Amino acid sequence: MNSETIVRTRFAPSPTGDLHLGGARTALFSWAFARHHQGKFVLRIEDTDRERSTPEAVQIILDGMQWLGLEADEGPFYQSQRIERHQEVIQKMLDEGTAYYCYSTPEEVEAMRERARAQGLKPRYDGTWRPEPGKTLPEIPADRQPVVRFKSPQTGATTWDDLVKGPISIPNDELDDLVIARSDGTPTYNFCVVVDDWDMKITHVIRGDDHVNNTARQITLLEALGAELPAYGHVPMILGPDGEKLSKRHGAVSILEYDEQGFLPEAMVNYLARLGWSHGDAELFSRAEFIDWFNTRNLSRSPAQWDPKKLRWVNAHYIKESTNERLAELVAPRIEARGGQPELVDLPAVMELLKSRAETLNELADGALLFCHQEMPAIDPELKEQVLTPEAKQLLHDFNQRAQALEEWSVDAISATIKEVLKAQGARMPQLGIPMRVAVTGQRQTPAIDAVLFLLGRDRVLARLEQSLAN
Repeated sequence: MNSETIVRTRFAPSPTGDLHLGGARTALFSWAFARHHQGKFVLRIEDTDRERSTPEAVQIILDGMQWLGLEADEGPFYQSQRIERHQEVIQKMLDEGTAYYCYSTPEEVEAMRERARAQGLKPRYDGTWRPEPGKTLPEIPADRQPVVRFKSPQTGATTWDDLVKGPISIPNDELDDLVIARSDGTPTYNFCVVVDDWDMKITHVIRGDDHVNNTARQITLLEALGAELPAYGHVPMILGPDGEKLSKRHGAVSILEYDEQGFLPEAMVNYLARLGWSHGDAELFSRAEFIDWFNTRNLSRSPAQWDPKKLRWVNAHYIKESTNERLAELVAPRIEARGGQPELVDLPAVMELLKSRAETLNELADGALLFCHQEMPAIDPELKEQVLTPEAKQLLHDFNQRAQALEEWSVDAISATIKEVLKAQGARMPQLGIPMRVAVTGQRQTPAIDAVLFLLGRDRVLARLEQSLAN
């Protein structure tokens, strides 16, 4: 790459399902490479599979990219809207003799492959309709629509210096004459990718290593078209915690499911970045640092392993780093979905109280429910009998009397009142703290009781104490 080349990368998903973790990581690496080189990041939706591509899947991809903050500089472009261009190039190749019509049926091609297997050869199309000097082709069947095949080079090898794996060489006699247009005239995936990368001036392609064989085919096509080749980098797959290929049995694999589970996008970006890439020993870093540090030399040649516990640890870090106001905004809808009323409390203050122990936004929402109900929650009868003893009620009654006389309702004032009660009654903190929690929240364990009472507010605390003391 010379100094004047403008780096152009692309993410080109097929909208046939969710944006999974592997695809999201590919998008992240391509985006970061473009940002690092002050280049352009292109989003292209490869929706030529008409049976499986759906508008809903396209929207999932767009939503997932937006959630991760991977904004495209160009696009989204839709491959299905470029069919005329693809067909134009196919016709040019037919005219130039780098492609040809093939009238073999799928059954006939499969029979060719079976014969090759029986002979211990690589299963492939045998070139029945491939034109060669001095060769007589079969008579064209009158009732059959042909496919178009690329006249692939049959000798030598296709080689490239992979950005991740290093030098790769694939013998051309293993590549077969690729079908580039189906019998109904629609171009095939590998061909559309080539034309789109060519037209969009893509300089670097970073994708999963399941595309290595596709890359060899695409390079031969680009060379036949006289196009400049992009640099290719193939990233190893992500494995599950058990070392097997990542799948749904390992948990959520759609990137948006992690949003639903309460993960922050910056945590997911940080964690995905470390799956197959490193910068020294850095585990936690900002988006700006990632862009500054990113290069393909530090991409691993070995598969990365998904670790849910590590992801939760990273997410907990970003929760602690987030402002209370932002957390409140993200958590409020989750509280409402759980039947709570976030407007009943100073939610940013609740976030400050809870965020040091939370690993997800959902845990924050669960904890915040303590403050988001007007009515006194039901107390488990067994817990009530065990904790709200006559002795405990005497302590609660003393606190209630003193609390009603407080001039200000603050954490310090509440804490001082608790200490006054303990001193006056000759009691220890657990003797008052546990009954107070049960009487006011219905729970045996909560964060610091003085902070909880302050956030619940004087009116709710005193009303609930009166209710618990009366029953």
